[in-house]
Amino acid sequence: MNDILAKDVVIVGGGPAGLSAALVLGRGRKKVLLCDAGSPRNAAAEHIQGFVTRDGTPPREFRAIGREQLRPYEVDIRDVRVSGIERLGDARFRVTLEGGVVVESRRVLLATGMVDVLPDLPGYRELWGKAVFQCPYCHGWEIQDKAWGVFAGPEAELYLDFAFFLKGWSADVTLYTLGGFQVSAERRAQLQRAEVRLVEGPVRRLIASADGNALEAVELEDGTRVRQEYIFTRPPQRHVALVEGLGLALDEMGFVKVDPMQQTSVPGISAAGDLTTRLQGALIAAAAGAQSAYVMNHQLNMEALGAGHAK
Repeated sequence: MNDILAKDVVIVGGGPAGLSAALVLGRGRKKVLLCDAGSPRNAAAEHIQGFVTRDGTPPREFRAIGREQLRPYEVDIRDVRVSGIERLGDARFRVTLEGGVVVESRRVLLATGMVDVLPDLPGYRELWGKAVFQCPYCHGWEIQDKAWGVFAGPEAELYLDFAFFLKGWSADVTLYTLGGFQVSAERRAQLQRAEVRLVEGPVRRLIASADGNALEAVELEDGTRVRQEYIFTRPPQRHVALVEGLGLALDEMGFVKVDPMQQTSVPGISAAGDLTTRLQGALIAAAAGAQSAYVMNHQLNMEALGAGHAK
């Protein structure tokens, strides 16, 4: 039987939230294991934007810097997937890694992010991260004043407002309903006044440039082609299998429900980053990771003195 490793905290996920938490906990002299399965959600992105001192940094470089800065604090970093988490009792967990390594930990932090479920629309997956984006704060500056399109989802009113919002970056905005809902006469008038074009009906495919790196047009089901350079949309998201199997309480939007201290419905398990909120971004995730680490470090210190209790 393999030896069982002992840690204070196991962090599942090596993105901004996980790295930030590991830094705080390492400096708090805790024994930390950071597990990174190597499938970052922002893998298709060329740069991280809006992160003070790191604006424009490629995601891979950001992670490398984060890992290097953990070295002085003896954080155990492993490129491995966590296959199971079992609660043994108050403030004790058995964490199993792929390959069979077993870790006993006093706390677990989930920083797994979310999985974007991309539609089967031809051209969409190929242009994801190149010309199909989610966040104007991440990409808007670089493509300002270009021809932007919005692919609406089922939350019709939200996407109508989103189309108005994007006018702050580009005067050329087109809203595609994808045939998913009817636009009221009042909303049509608002779109017209804001000079947001409205295209109704299903979309057949996205037409890429010859090199596959740019969007040239959106082709509708009837064959009509609308000149377009960029699309903003939000595909459905799901949790990774590990999180789905833990039985955590979810909020009304399907994200892991956390309290103000980033603690989940399962005592001893915290969560930080994209899996807890629709407001997703590297800086936001890093802040949540740090906050969760402050709380865990305080709890662990107090419990060691018999002066505190796990949630």
